[in-house]
Amino acid sequence: MTDEPTRTRRILLRSGKSPFDVDSLEQSLHNDVFATNSGNLIFSDASHKILTTPRAEVVSNGIRTVASEAERINEEYDVFVIPLANAFRPSFERSLARMTQLIKKLRIPVVVLGVGAQADLKYNAARLKPMEQTVREFVTAVLDRSASIGVRGEFTEQYLLDMGFRDVEVIGCPSMFMYGQTFTVEKKAESLTSESRVSVNGSHSAVRSQGLDRVIRQAHERYPHLRFIGQNLLEAQLLHWRQTSHDSGAQTSMPTHPSHPMYREGKVRLYIDPATWISELRPFDFSFGSRIHGNIAALLAGVPSTVLCGDSRTLELCRYFGIPHRKITEVPKTVDPAELYETADFGELVNGHKERFLRFTGFMEKNGLENTFTHGDGGAAFEARMAKLTLPPAVRPWTDTDADTLSGRFSWMQSRLEELSSENAELRKQLDKKLSSAGATTQPAVLPRAYRRARRAVGRPVRRLLRPEQ
Repeated sequence: MTDEPTRTRRILLRSGKSPFDVDSLEQSLHNDVFATNSGNLIFSDASHKILTTPRAEVVSNGIRTVASEAERINEEYDVFVIPLANAFRPSFERSLARMTQLIKKLRIPVVVLGVGAQADLKYNAARLKPMEQTVREFVTAVLDRSASIGVRGEFTEQYLLDMGFRDVEVIGCPSMFMYGQTFTVEKKAESLTSESRVSVNGSHSAVRSQGLDRVIRQAHERYPHLRFIGQNLLEAQLLHWRQTSHDSGAQTSMPTHPSHPMYREGKVRLYIDPATWISELRPFDFSFGSRIHGNIAALLAGVPSTVLCGDSRTLELCRYFGIPHRKITEVPKTVDPAELYETADFGELVNGHKERFLRFTGFMEKNGLENTFTHGDGGAAFEARMAKLTLPPAVRPWTDTDADTLSGRFSWMQSRLEELSSENAELRKQLDKKLSSAGATTQPAVLPRAYRRARRAVGRPVRRLLRPEQ
């Protein structure tokens, strides 16, 4: 008798998009493919690569968390894998509860590939107390369907242990294992000079209230080749459309704001795809800032990096992986990137990487998951497929007014207007039908049509761009 062929396992992965999905910048921003923060794609793409083996097919769920889809998921997939970031935070509680409702209806294994709790730099979990029941229900639902739950670091581990959970393993973040068990980072020069290429990143809170604005401003004066890498959807909207509906978009100290000198000089980028992000960082000499995945992207590119930690979520990851870091509250507002570069030591990161990798893959195997480095080709086929794609360029500041540059934006605007006009016409038909069936004799007050609202929305950034400087 011959052995029965091994059936390909279908893995449903929680992610904004598949690494192989390619769309225009406009459509990518419209669909919010990175779930408000492009850093999410760093660890979801890494997870996709790691999980891809000859015996497994990985499918992105597009971040959809709908409990009514549970039966379909049970029928079509063999396991649901959930890589997460700082999911244990008050602002994510409703999303966490929705995810729990879905998980409770699943009969297939559910594996959490790293989750973090967010608190202050002192690891004070008091602010998480009001959502403790929500976290407890989520973790219980996951552990009912897996051998253990993977967390990002020491703080989250203790947070769950204090709740009484025992099957908790510190595994870090999948992003750091994108290239397997080896990790190489080397300083290209003994010290930074004014000609060095330096990348900086930072959250709105770090810039607004933790002094990073002053650090960036001084670095901008000292390093002509400084570049700011944004990550939020609202930052992408400001870069590409020069406006956003989000209140934080009015923060002029952010380099992604149209009034900022770095914006006007074209020294800002935001990436839709990690592959482009990592590739464009390779020529840089140093990266620093408060964004953990912004600096992990640089490390994956082999660029020395230092994280300015502003909370527990970044601090515990840096401590676990040995990533050079400083608490942002202890960094002088006059700090020069050259000082951060000089004191950065990558010995712990590089020398301890293999042990952490084996711990990570051991967690996967315990939970029934294979990985490409042990059970596949080490990601060769994944990388070969990625190399064939024509990925969209980075989102850049909208400072151009020539026809060639504007044509793509205008073309997308026109297509959206046509879609909205069609949708509006269909809605009016449905409304008229309902009014007719209800026997209404008078029409309700006419509301602003979607078409007109769209014209105002897409026209505003164009008028703002073309308005003469005051």
